[in-house]
Amino acid sequence: MLIDFLLAVFEKNNEKNAIVWKDKTYSYAWLLERINYWQNRIQSENIEKGKVVVLEADFSPNSIALFLALMEHACILVPLTRSIESQQAEFIEIAQAEISFSIDDNDHLKITKLPNVAHHEFYTRLKTSSHAGLVLFSSGSTGKSKAAVHDLVKLLEKFKIPRYNYITLTFLLYDHIGGLETMFYTLSNGGCIVTAQTRSPDRILERVEKYKVELLPVSPTFINLILLSESYKRYDLSSLKIVTYGTEPMPESTLARFQGLFPHIKLIQKYGLSELGILRSKSKSSNSLWVKVGGEGFQTRVVEGILQIKASSAMLGYLNAPTPFIEDGWFNTKDVVEIDGEYLKILGRQSEIINVGGEKVYPAEVESVIQSFDNVAEVTVYGEQNAITGNIVCAKVRLLKEEDKKPLTKRLKHYCREHLQNYKVPVKVKIVEEKQYSERFKKIRQNNQRDHPETPISNGMSFRAK
Repeated sequence: MLIDFLLAVFEKNNEKNAIVWKDKTYSYAWLLERINYWQNRIQSENIEKGKVVVLEADFSPNSIALFLALMEHACILVPLTRSIESQQAEFIEIAQAEISFSIDDNDHLKITKLPNVAHHEFYTRLKTSSHAGLVLFSSGSTGKSKAAVHDLVKLLEKFKIPRYNYITLTFLLYDHIGGLETMFYTLSNGGCIVTAQTRSPDRILERVEKYKVELLPVSPTFINLILLSESYKRYDLSSLKIVTYGTEPMPESTLARFQGLFPHIKLIQKYGLSELGILRSKSKSSNSLWVKVGGEGFQTRVVEGILQIKASSAMLGYLNAPTPFIEDGWFNTKDVVEIDGEYLKILGRQSEIINVGGEKVYPAEVESVIQSFDNVAEVTVYGEQNAITGNIVCAKVRLLKEEDKKPLTKRLKHYCREHLQNYKVPVKVKIVEEKQYSERFKKIRQNNQRDHPETPISNGMSFRAK
């Protein structure tokens, strides 16, 4: 049985808290009983093994128990959240979903039979082997979303190795590879999942204080929001042992400031992709952007400065795109890296690099400098075509408080010249009012790289280790 190893952990931790949801705790005993309830319900609804099932939910007691019960029934799961509401119909069609399980804010379930008939060859392979499957959509922040199909038997293999036990807050979403890995890691080690219905700095840190959260997985954008809001001054964060960050580049200035404020917290960069899963990682130090990645089931290599990965947990392929795998089974991440012994520093996606007169500019480096400038809330750096240099560096900046744009721009460019080589200094600075991150608290880069229209192969949900 697929989840036998999880059920054994649940039995061992029978009396411990497994889930905190809306300020109510649920034990592992409750979780075991609820999985059994959903298994019986699935059978009473005459849901056949191998059915493609949409799970519209966020982390909650029933969404977790139902996910595990559907896995055990060898269904193919398609988790979706409200963050993709505008694309929901499209995603359901691409996934060929046959049944919808929708769990509302009160943790109540609605089951709907859909008119689709799943027929993709990947589904046939999963059904033939009686393996549960998982379909994950990339975030589409730089292009069209792709649907990655996983064999859950392979994806769960690494969680059979006992690790550390933490009280963990589920910041990353239910339909995100990072969110699901957080769930599996916590449950497989008898930890406690603390859920969050609202993902704002104050609400997240309030729950950290109230439930003595030890492990907090977030994005660099969210760490920046914590710093800007100064919400960290209003809550006791002494319980936090580890903060992991990923999904996008971490500005070095943001990392340094957060580590300086919280020297007791270990900062770990995570790296992974929706197509491969999350690799084990080890940062050189809490204030370093150098990271060692790999672990059981993963191999890495660097070819012409680009990181490639081979994973035993790799997806079967995309539902709506050609295979991205090289002939020998390696996956081209399209991430440009530097190497220092066993450690890597990931400089950015190939598609994001700005070529200025033959010199390469990595947006994350410029963003880190501008982010440290006074009165800057957010910045996104991108390239625009130029007849002389090929491209020029541009920056879109949101301010903390209103200021006269002309003198501000002049001071900002002067500041950049003091900290960057001339070709990296933004030629254009655009002051904007709108936020520059998505509902997933990830920087929105689309429509910025006008000279890089192609979508990177490993597009979307990657945890970027720096």
